[in-house]
Amino acid sequence: MKVLTAEQIRKWDEFTIMNEPISSLDLMERAANKCCEWILEKAFDAGAIKIFCGKGNNGGDGLAIARLLAEKGILVEVFIVELGSLGSDDFQANLHRLHAHPVNIHFLQHPDFFPEVSDKDIVIDALFGTGLNRLLEGLYVELIKHINSAATTTISIDIPSGLLADKPTASDVIIHADFTLTFQCLKMCFLFPENEQYFGDVSILDIRLHPAYLFDVPSIYVVTDAAFIKTIYTRRKNFSHKGTFGHALMIAGEYGKMGAAILTTTACLRAGAGLVSAMVPEDQFAIIQTAVPEAMAVGQDEAEQIDFAKYATIGVGPGLGTKETAARLIQRVLSQFNKPIVIDADGLNILSANDELLRDLPPGSIVTPHLKEFERLFGKTENHAERIQRARYFAQKLFIYIIIKGHYSVLACPDGEVYFNSTGNAGMATGGSGDVLTGILTGLLSQNYSPKEACLLGMYVHGDAADIAVKEISQEALVASDINHFLGRSFLALKGK
Repeated sequence: MKVLTAEQIRKWDEFTIMNEPISSLDLMERAANKCCEWILEKAFDAGAIKIFCGKGNNGGDGLAIARLLAEKGILVEVFIVELGSLGSDDFQANLHRLHAHPVNIHFLQHPDFFPEVSDKDIVIDALFGTGLNRLLEGLYVELIKHINSAATTTISIDIPSGLLADKPTASDVIIHADFTLTFQCLKMCFLFPENEQYFGDVSILDIRLHPAYLFDVPSIYVVTDAAFIKTIYTRRKNFSHKGTFGHALMIAGEYGKMGAAILTTTACLRAGAGLVSAMVPEDQFAIIQTAVPEAMAVGQDEAEQIDFAKYATIGVGPGLGTKETAARLIQRVLSQFNKPIVIDADGLNILSANDELLRDLPPGSIVTPHLKEFERLFGKTENHAERIQRARYFAQKLFIYIIIKGHYSVLACPDGEVYFNSTGNAGMATGGSGDVLTGILTGLLSQNYSPKEACLLGMYVHGDAADIAVKEISQEALVASDINHFLGRSFLALKGK
């Protein structure tokens, strides 16, 4: 799904109104009905539902929700911020409709008249939607502070009021929602980790905006989903053999860090590489060949005699260490190998200490930093939006693929496009999870997936395997080897089995 700006979403509404066709008021009614369905399904045990409305279309949504809930016999009160403006046409139309129902409507002109909100109440925030383009001030600031101070469940309509839809918000005067009911697609603000405290659990409500609009609207930002990934995933042909799927080399591990080598090598095999060799210290051969009997072992001290060009691809870094011998090993790989490689962990630390090595990466290579590694490689940033733009710049400049790991992991591509991965959970915040991703990406590259395809498919199955795993073992109990164990389930799901 494309991630659209607030302006593009507004035009999508207009396109739907013109081409369905449907009136703007009826489209608002459709959105309000979806919100009410969600609220009724939750079956909140509420003393009352207090709906706070601005006078724009987000406030119109709130008024329509109030009427629909009142028709179901639910106790609703409405509080409208009154600053002298008339309000949008659809707001006025819904206010007129609401007057015919037994709903108390209050107009707020001063903080002295803010209502008491008890912990038994449900608050619905319909003050501002995606159209907000400036920081709040005056009465709105006081009202948001008042709502946030209450120990109550808060539901925001479309986005939490005070939050800017497309860029970081340089203010903390933002509704702290427990739930956000957003329409049709994710907004960019939900992809920034610094905003997590504001939006709570996000539900995307399909209000049937006209699908034709998406075909032509430009966006460099895309959130991947199963349907998208299935267009990338390639089924194996019956007459395939191990040579069909490439020979991958994993350069990983040192004394005390062989667990990383085991995890990444196993992941490479589980991702489907035909042959996998693990280049590890020779005195650690017994560990790797016992733990991963399917892999071959190559000594790191043999690097001078190895012809790296014989491999389909190379994964470098997990548990490798940052000693001078490791740095020389990476230098040798980069001087001999001209196909895309995957670099993570200690490999990234070595790159960050040697700028010239970063510039020597083969075109199409993949780097997979977490936030601190990203800073060491590409410099500090003020926020996630700036981080994404920094990644776009260096991906294009160096012609590499940059995966910033985290919730909604970011993929910045050399063509300027940015993808957000939709799978994964907080259970993956555990040692070795990134090592597994490195192995998956390397295994996919060895099978002739393009670097972009390997990134998109690899990120997806990595997170999906963890999502499948936590249903059985919980987020707390998840360890990196569980991701490897459940990878097959993710591939089966892509095959539709």
